[in-house]
Amino acid sequence: MKNTLLLLAICLLPLSLYAQKKDATNNYFTADSTWWNGLQLGINFSQASFSDNWKGGGVNSLALNTLFDYQLHYQNDPWSWDNQAEFLYGLIKNGNQQGIRKSLDRVYLDTKLGYQISEVWNFFMGANFLTQFAPGYRYVETVPGNEDALRISGFMAPAFLTGSLGFEYRPADYFWLRLSPLSSRLTFVTDTTLYLNMEEGKNYGVPVGETVRQEWLALQIVASFNKKLSENIKLQSRYMLFSNYDMFSAETIDHRLDVLFNAKLTQYINFIAGAILLYDQDQDSDVQISQTMGIGI
Repeated sequence: MKNTLLLLAICLLPLSLYAQKKDATNNYFTADSTWWNGLQLGINFSQASFSDNWKGGGVNSLALNTLFDYQLHYQNDPWSWDNQAEFLYGLIKNGNQQGIRKSLDRVYLDTKLGYQISEVWNFFMGANFLTQFAPGYRYVETVPGNEDALRISGFMAPAFLTGSLGFEYRPADYFWLRLSPLSSRLTFVTDTTLYLNMEEGKNYGVPVGETVRQEWLALQIVASFNKKLSENIKLQSRYMLFSNYDMFSAETIDHRLDVLFNAKLTQYINFIAGAILLYDQDQDSDVQISQTMGIGI
């Protein structure tokens, strides 16, 4: 809990450092015109219930998803500095299923310092951090009607800290592509017993019994698309590729695609849908898929 509060404090700090004001287009800017920022908050709730004689079948359920996305940018040619803090967390309760379970969990921090070398190209150095807030479990039915919860992940287990150096292509405000032939990554698994509950005994690439894996020379490619498709519809997506040169092959390249669709139905009600596609052989030999949707504030 202390770690969670610390992350929130770090990302909320810029809000107290820069006074905001609105312009005629309803966008937020800071008192200094070289700075601008944006904050997106969301709380989505869904519920379903069925009578005992409901012939269509179904499971009673309650679900709550939360979203916090804060961005802070600096532009004073030829220098730029871009920062993002993205937190997502969700809970779900299904019928007679034991306990409340996670439906969504992500902590993503990104910072990038750029130097413009042409109209659409920047030289940059940056870092990003990815982990989750709460423990994750794999549920195994031991006897009919009873499941054991096996802990397979948690805060800093795993966590990925990636540093990169390279070139950024930015042809439009809503799209950028970062090519980083000189990258490095630290993978953390702070629980040294986690592998015991993992299928195939995998430990996110960290040697069993250790807490950190270093990959000093690697290729990273990151692409981001963040655009309003209409006045009330917004699409955000981010693709990340990472490959260690020592183990470079088609099978060992990590891929991650995050997509978030947000539609404003009324002044206060919005519809949100998200999906994650992940391939990382250090975690699982197959593609992992996560999908959520809901209506909320």
